[in-house]
Amino acid sequence: MNEPLPMDDKGPKLPPTYPPRTPPPQKKPVELPRPKPSTKPVTTSLPLPGPGQARVQTRRPRMTVRNRRAANWALAAYPWTATQAVTKVTATVHAWGYTHPDDDQLQQTVHLLIGAAAADHGRRISVHLADQDGMLLIIVLSHTDTVPDDTVLADLAALPAIASCGTDTSDDGRRVWAVLSTDRPRTRSTPAA
Repeated sequence: MNEPLPMDDKGPKLPPTYPPRTPPPQKKPVELPRPKPSTKPVTTSLPLPGPGQARVQTRRPRMTVRNRRAANWALAAYPWTATQAVTKVTATVHAWGYTHPDDDQLQQTVHLLIGAAAADHGRRISVHLADQDGMLLIIVLSHTDTVPDDTVLADLAALPAIASCGTDTSDDGRRVWAVLSTDRPRTRSTPAA
């Protein structure tokens, strides 16, 4: 039959009429797992799409400098920052132990490169310096989406220390670069004809 209810000081002990205590709901909903990025190889030799086909998006590789000494500086994109960049480039080249090209050649090269990058009317520019096999590479990025302007190349090519120069546009913005030889200039032993 019915068993008597247990008693305590306050009277018979009855089962609770409210639901038992439940944990509070989560404050943040549970997230689904994030998708893993695709690790497709980047190639630039993909065939061109035919009529009515979608164009394949490829990522251009960013500029990297590896296995050599390098230095870089981020500067405001004003024409007068060329003097600041010349001081930094010259000090770094001397610290690396190079005596050629002379300071005048470095100064003219950096002034031309920074003048071309500052003409793109961006907010900042980056100056990158690297060396390898007796050559110095100076690259100036304008960080703007402008088309390459080849007018500075004739002025750069006229400098005697310049071995190569060029300009192009990438994801980082417009790049203007020059390669300088660190060999001592040769003197002529025979007169020119």
